[in-house]
Amino acid sequence: MSRTTGEPATPPAARLTAFGGAPYRWRWIALAALLAAEAMNFLDATIVQVAAPVIHTDLGGADATIPWFSASYTLAFALGLLTGGRLGDIHGRRRVFCAGVIAFALTSLACALAPTALVLITLRALQGAAAAAIIPQTFGLIRAMFTGPELSKALGMIGPVMGLSAVVGPALGGVLTHADLLGVSWRAVFLVNLPLAVAVLAATPFLCEDRAPVRPRLDPVGTALAMLGTALLVCPLATGHPGPPAWATAAVGAAVLTVFVAHQRRTARHGKAPLIEPALLRGRSFPAALATSTLFFAVMNGVMITIVLHLELGLHDGPLTAGLTLLPWSAGLAVASWAAGSHLVPRYGGRVMHAGIVTLAGGLAAAAFAYSAAASDAYPTALPFALALAGLGSGLFTPPFFTTALGAVGPHETGSAAGLLNAVQQLGGTLGIALIGGVYLDTTGPRAAAEHALGVAAVLLAATAAAAGAMTARRTRPAVPADEARDEAG
Repeated sequence: MSRTTGEPATPPAARLTAFGGAPYRWRWIALAALLAAEAMNFLDATIVQVAAPVIHTDLGGADATIPWFSASYTLAFALGLLTGGRLGDIHGRRRVFCAGVIAFALTSLACALAPTALVLITLRALQGAAAAAIIPQTFGLIRAMFTGPELSKALGMIGPVMGLSAVVGPALGGVLTHADLLGVSWRAVFLVNLPLAVAVLAATPFLCEDRAPVRPRLDPVGTALAMLGTALLVCPLATGHPGPPAWATAAVGAAVLTVFVAHQRRTARHGKAPLIEPALLRGRSFPAALATSTLFFAVMNGVMITIVLHLELGLHDGPLTAGLTLLPWSAGLAVASWAAGSHLVPRYGGRVMHAGIVTLAGGLAAAAFAYSAAASDAYPTALPFALALAGLGSGLFTPPFFTTALGAVGPHETGSAAGLLNAVQQLGGTLGIALIGGVYLDTTGPRAAAEHALGVAAVLLAATAAAAGAMTARRTRPAVPADEARDEAG
């Protein structure tokens, strides 16, 4: 993953003023465009989960396709992040950002017009690839436009935008699908991206162009190896109950990724720019952080899709009920994330991350109890309270995780490390949606299916705790400040 944090060659104010004659004071309009693009991506990653069962009812196909309406997006997004940042380094971040927004708008429109489930899944993958061209550019463009205290203030707005998107996404998906505006039903969850994209593009003249001082080259061999290995590893395991052929394919994927690591080391030895810094994979701390991120976000996304599937397919309650049920989760995540980043992490450090895992485990246990206490065909009334507890745990985990993970790497490795963490976060989300969601779909009886899916999530969370323990053991480098780590993680 290329660094996207290089300083511009000329002062940001002069460069922005020179571009199109846009006054430097209008840089806050440009910041609003970048934040709106971030929100557009996070909304699209969550809003579709609530609408997925309705999409399946309309377009037909096997039940197994339901998780892939979301998973195809996150998988393509994760794979695209490997080269998205580097394209900005080479061709200019503003140019790649604009191209990505246009592609995102066009693929959103195409998704809204999709005639079959297979076509929609394919278009969702293209939409995820477009998002991968957008997101890596935002951090570098913000650094190009702001300096000093204003830079910290601008970067500090990313976290609240992410939190707000997490809160709004599921509820908005439920409302839009339930409202059936103009008879478009679920297609509205994609059409809502169009006015957002138009607003972002209208503000792009206020963005300055920015690229790496020394243009790196693309690594087509490394990119192909990373994409092939990841696809072979993730897709077979995302079948719900993988059998021997799936495990064999996953083993081939792991072997391809081993070849990818060797290729990256050889590329670095020859003085070329690798996709990732090979030094990041030495030792135990950062590889453990990658495993922790993958497992944790698999739990997060997997539990969310399980709740949606149970409410909409099992209980036939509709997307509005599903969206409102997930609202306590999102609200708890937003509140706890703010409290952890602002107050708890500076005082207690990495211990807050472990407290978050324990709290999330309590939320999953409470959710399982809510299901067992309710009749098989009745709404589990205690579920929103359990999800609020799980959301608090998720919010407590995230800020200290990025603080600890990035504190274990050197300053010159931070950009590559942050990009790699983002990529495995998306891969974990993909695996969780397909694996845990697949367990639900493969189990007979809605309540039993939900309990089995939550059981798989609990096992993954236990593995998360073990990986987090390895991540924090015998650390020798001090952690970077919480705010700085969150900024670098985007």
